[in-house]
Amino acid sequence: MSAARLARSVTVAVALALALGACAANGSSSSSSSSSGVNLPKVTQLPVPTDAARAADTGKATCPQGTEIAYAGAQTGANAQLGINILDGVKTAVQEHNKANPNCQVTLKTFDTVGDPNQAPGVVTQLVSDSKIVGVVGLPFSGESKSTGGLFQTAGLVHITPAATNVGLTQNGWTTFFRGLAPDSVQGQAAAKFLTGPLKASKVCVIQDDSDYGIGLANVIKSALGSANDTSCDDQIQAGNKDLSSTVSKIVSANPQAVFYSGYYSDASTLDQGLVNKGYTGLFVGPDGVKDPEFLKLAGSAASNSYFTCPCVPGDLVASFSDEYKADNGGATPGTYSLEAYDAATVLLKGIDAGSTTRPALLNYVKNYNGDGLSKHFQWDSTGELTTKTVYGYKVEGDQIVYVGTI
Repeated sequence: MSAARLARSVTVAVALALALGACAANGSSSSSSSSSGVNLPKVTQLPVPTDAARAADTGKATCPQGTEIAYAGAQTGANAQLGINILDGVKTAVQEHNKANPNCQVTLKTFDTVGDPNQAPGVVTQLVSDSKIVGVVGLPFSGESKSTGGLFQTAGLVHITPAATNVGLTQNGWTTFFRGLAPDSVQGQAAAKFLTGPLKASKVCVIQDDSDYGIGLANVIKSALGSANDTSCDDQIQAGNKDLSSTVSKIVSANPQAVFYSGYYSDASTLDQGLVNKGYTGLFVGPDGVKDPEFLKLAGSAASNSYFTCPCVPGDLVASFSDEYKADNGGATPGTYSLEAYDAATVLLKGIDAGSTTRPALLNYVKNYNGDGLSKHFQWDSTGELTTKTVYGYKVEGDQIVYVGTI
């Protein structure tokens, strides 16, 4: 294990004050206060392991003509930006690989699931029928991952999700599913410590949507919060319902110091706006499904009270990746899970470069993979969970989401 990787692999249970000190020691930071009075240092540079895998690899790879990998996930729909971030990260990896390896040109196929667990099985059925596809990055959302995991298993097709965090996904006995980030069992514990520690919230309302992701994460965080969770103001909303007035009234009446919203950014923005418009002055905290610039656009000035947790690191703070990503994606800045998507695609591409160009061979390669990526160390246990799991904190500063370190 490299020294840089050791600096990044801070245990989730470490208190944020200590973790942020570690981050400051490994990168640049500046301190600023939000309107809530919570003062967290902004980290402006991330260390990268010296041996981190890059998609270009040696540049000497050879592979059969017509070798394909795929991205499957949302490209359209209410929360599509999270999927687009991932797709663009995969595109960056494939373009980097193909530029460097003229004798191994890998084709990227894309499949739009709309992020819908009801539509995803039909899309994945089409995907697995293409025998040239030997590996997949996706699916981003937990519900669609749950509804399609059996199809990948039957096809023997390896898939790495850079975003789906529901705990149960690795408890189905699937041998083709690999999670490239910490699950909600870890994120929920970390979020509770973030809320009650540095965010100083002793009274928290937990609001969840009706997705597998929202329900699963909410269950973990409620338990982890213990007495800090005011169950009288907990609520569940229907995803896509724009009339959240009853939930807003319940929260405003309870007057909590923080609201944790377990779901995705589209509905989170509606809720945060509704709360602020009714005079709520506490914090609004969301997980990885909310941490996206689209939340800021939709919530407007109401978003200034917001903080986020995510088992992801910001790709824009890794200069070598960010510059390439922008060049390959029309100047767009890396978003949530862009860097993890690049790493996931890189694992598949390195397998192809190593000669694992069939579905069984590439599946076996991923099962035995052990190496640093730009975002984290990648090695999986027998269930498809990473052996090292870390969660990070973010806050809104002006019109940006900024990184504050490991939580």
